[in-house]
Amino acid sequence: MKIGAPKEILVGEKRVALTPQSAAALQNLGYTCIVESNAGDAARFSDAVYVEAGVTVVPTAADLWSQADVVAKVRAPEASEIELARPGQILISFVYPAQNAELLKALKAKGVVTLAMDMVPRISRAQKMDAR
Repeated sequence: MKIGAPKEILVGEKRVALTPQSAAALQNLGYTCIVESNAGDAARFSDAVYVEAGVTVVPTAADLWSQADVVAKVRAPEASEIELARPGQILISFVYPAQNAELLKALKAKGVVTLAMDMVPRISRAQKMDAR
């Protein structure tokens, strides 16, 4: 299974959903990791650092969305990203479903399975999944 992280397209967003360290941990569990070129630049992770961690760097968002079985994003996908998604693909992101009915409809229409990180309960058992 391939887990990928595209470059965040929201202006000013500096975070990336997959760091070289988290990719290494996922690869140790048997997953393949890919990132879009320059996805980690704003977070000070160069493509070279990802390659050193065993991550495949792909040139475009379209390449990433076409290859990844699971797409991890920090921000909810924009319409242009939803266009790149394919049925059965899994998206892990902050989507704020109660406030984004249209986004959920678009993802459902595309057949994307969506895991909303903002809906993970803030309890002791779920602390490993805590993200902001």
